[in-house]
Amino acid sequence: MTSVELLSGTTPGRARSRLVVPVLAFCGTVVAVMQTLVVPLLPHVPELTGASVGAAGWLVTVTLLTGAVFTPVLGRVGDLYGKRRVLLASLGVLTLGSLLCAVSSDIGVLITGRALQGAALAVIPLGISIIRDELPAERVLPSIALMSSSLGIGAAIGLPLAAVVTENFDWHTMFWASAALGMLDLLLVLWIVPESAVRSRGRFDVPGTLGLAVVLVGVLLTITQGSDWGWTSALTLGLLGASVAVGLLWGWYELRTPSPIMDLRVSARPAVLLTNVAALFIGFSFYANSLVTAQLVQEPTSTGYGLGASIVVSGLCLLPGGLAMVALSPLSARISATYGPRTALAVAAVVMALGYVVRFFTSHSLWLIVAGATVVACGTAIAYSALPALVMRAVPVSETASANGLNTLMRSVGQACCSAVVIAVLARITFVVDGRTAPTLHAYLLVFLIAAGAALAALVATLLLPSDRPGRDAASDGARSGGTVTASPHTSAARGNA
Repeated sequence: MTSVELLSGTTPGRARSRLVVPVLAFCGTVVAVMQTLVVPLLPHVPELTGASVGAAGWLVTVTLLTGAVFTPVLGRVGDLYGKRRVLLASLGVLTLGSLLCAVSSDIGVLITGRALQGAALAVIPLGISIIRDELPAERVLPSIALMSSSLGIGAAIGLPLAAVVTENFDWHTMFWASAALGMLDLLLVLWIVPESAVRSRGRFDVPGTLGLAVVLVGVLLTITQGSDWGWTSALTLGLLGASVAVGLLWGWYELRTPSPIMDLRVSARPAVLLTNVAALFIGFSFYANSLVTAQLVQEPTSTGYGLGASIVVSGLCLLPGGLAMVALSPLSARISATYGPRTALAVAAVVMALGYVVRFFTSHSLWLIVAGATVVACGTAIAYSALPALVMRAVPVSETASANGLNTLMRSVGQACCSAVVIAVLARITFVVDGRTAPTLHAYLLVFLIAAGAALAALVATLLLPSDRPGRDAASDGARSGGTVTASPHTSAARGNA
């Protein structure tokens, strides 16, 4: 391949089709990095921007809210109007959000930029859907494994990278870097990734989208802000009650509209419902690993258990787990291909639970803490490979992006619940040392037990799933379910060149 071919875009089809998965996985990793980008910066935001501590916390909360709302919505838009088109729009929004954060120190602008970055979480399910549409069957499972793992990989590498930038450079640098990565993603997708001709029939459901947004924002605000507002306060209970009421009306409407934003009948199938329940518990268990590890090793040695590590060192503790997720993605795909994704998800849940058992007994040594965190990450890699494979077996091919968007949403809800539980546990089980209040070691051990319990709950949901049936494929499921499958010229080309 000559440099002229590269510059002119005339890359041979064979080589180009081989680049689709790496490009999509890179996009997913960049989006995941954005989710953890500001974590090392949060303690310094009030002095850097003049904002309150509560306002600074919204730099994390707002990405959770916008990611939760836009992930299923943009998945549905991609199914209707073109997945590559929506993928490019998501990456454009991410780049714009990064630029807003890079050019301003005003907390309002920063929160707006972070909201735009959070909306780009839809890149993950859109990428999975493109892989399903464009690649030959034998490459789908390993490619989805890598794409799914990019969420964990980005989270693992984002924290130490952001910590290094925060300690050594002007804090705006990381947003300039993220804007550059977003622009690179845009160019790579334009050059490499084809548009799928697989479409859903119907029109975009505006009332359903607004109702879904109200429900998700209300529920997630209750979960994330309940500890600050008071779990029994009028605001918390009122918001939760209003969210439930709107949710019931939204469900009634969605069951009667001909083109819903979320097909509740498909979502209620045991194979889909139980997979999403498992995704919620997997998201909870995974996020506890990320939340607790950095804080545990940073606790001062005066606590009797803390290691007094720096922000950079604490972030690096998660890096082996991210590398393990990359290395394990082919293995996790092989488990799903050989024994079925249900078996793979069950194995993943057991591995995650065992990882927390390791963590429970090894919380005084840095290397053993890293080992336990890595075991949990290995289980997460297998789970993140199996979940979309289970979803695709149970939904029509024309609803892949929206169904995977819902599954990604459930992982996000699990992460939000985990954050609330971890904050509550570490804030309540404390002692005073050197004049400051710190969580006790028992608080961290309780978090490990809760996370292990979440993994076991995911195992129970997995075992209740219908058994894997060899020879069953998603395309035939889609045909039986009435899904619309339009032959894609790109698919034919990709399969011919693979």
